[in-house]
Amino acid sequence: MRAARVGAEADWERPEPSVLLVEDDPADALLVEELVADSALKIRLRWVRSLTEATEVLATETPDCVLLDLHLSDARGLEAVSLVRAHAEQVAVVVLTGLAEEETGLAAVAAGAQDYLVKGRVEPELFGRAVRYAIQRKQAEQAAVALQASQMQAQENARLERGLLPRPLLRGEGIDVVARYRPGRAAALLGGDFYDIVQDADGTVHALVGDVSGHGPDEAALGVALRIAWRTLVLSGIAGSEQMSRLEELLVAERAREEVFATLVSLAAVPGEQRAHVVRAGHHGLLRRGRDDVEWIEVPGGPALGMLPGGARWPIAELPVPKGDSVVLFTDGLFEGHVSSGPQRLGEEGLLALARTAAGLPPEAFVDRLIGKAEELAEEQGGLADDVAVVHLSWN
Repeated sequence: MRAARVGAEADWERPEPSVLLVEDDPADALLVEELVADSALKIRLRWVRSLTEATEVLATETPDCVLLDLHLSDARGLEAVSLVRAHAEQVAVVVLTGLAEEETGLAAVAAGAQDYLVKGRVEPELFGRAVRYAIQRKQAEQAAVALQASQMQAQENARLERGLLPRPLLRGEGIDVVARYRPGRAAALLGGDFYDIVQDADGTVHALVGDVSGHGPDEAALGVALRIAWRTLVLSGIAGSEQMSRLEELLVAERAREEVFATLVSLAAVPGEQRAHVVRAGHHGLLRRGRDDVEWIEVPGGPALGMLPGGARWPIAELPVPKGDSVVLFTDGLFEGHVSSGPQRLGEEGLLALARTAAGLPPEAFVDRLIGKAEELAEEQGGLADDVAVVHLSWN
């Protein structure tokens, strides 16, 4: 048999299809080589005489196509197709049949081959087209399978993440809550930010907003763990500095790296009272929204969780909230976005200015305006890159 075109090293670097011919008859192998030589499609051809040799080649190489005779000394018929597909699922298979075996060729296609050719009835042009189309069909099949797997995984992840987002636990009336969550990860529903709202048995309303450093799935999982632990502590009656200490213990035990920390702010208010008790752990300020104005409020606090394990304390600060006012808790993703193509960011003052322009809006419209305007300002640099959690809370 005339040797396949191997040529110089540069020839192998060309984007030419590589074909493995599995044929035990030298005359038929020579026929295939002639077809390759005369075809307009330039092919790198390698010939082996048995399926055993073919499996050895496929163990270390991945050709674009296998030309498979169905009458080998060590495998016959559809068994040969199954064995090749078992060793190289990603490779296109074109079977070679005799003049009276077209039904066998069709059966091979049904068993997973991409096409079949009848020996002695193949012209060079048809041969090249069959190989090229078989490769393309196999690539299309693989792309479709990968797409389906990706879609199924995305759907499963979405269901999981939706299940991990909190549902406010409110026992009475007169509590107005608006919560929004926007993850920074592309195509994700959950990031490192977290929030929750719970009303305990005596009617006290508790709200939480927090931010785990980082944006990946590990941070998202840690944020969920902290949120669930916080809800459990609230319902168990544990508050203040002790509550923060317990959360810090959990963070230190669960974090993937020692440098991971979390900031958070926790608020407790009794419906009808014109005040709230706030515990702040390394978190930035909050907004107090009146009928016609919005204020940025900073209350005394302690360090972020995980920064000084076991050695920190978090004071309880009393925040006056006049009748009719609301409190807005949020994470820094809301004001750390850029406002132009340059390095300037929205910042705390910029966010406060935005909030004041929306002061007269209803709660839902107010929150949506803040997030929407922050995203709009950051659009030139791809939008907001960080997670955003916002809780707008009214109780009096």
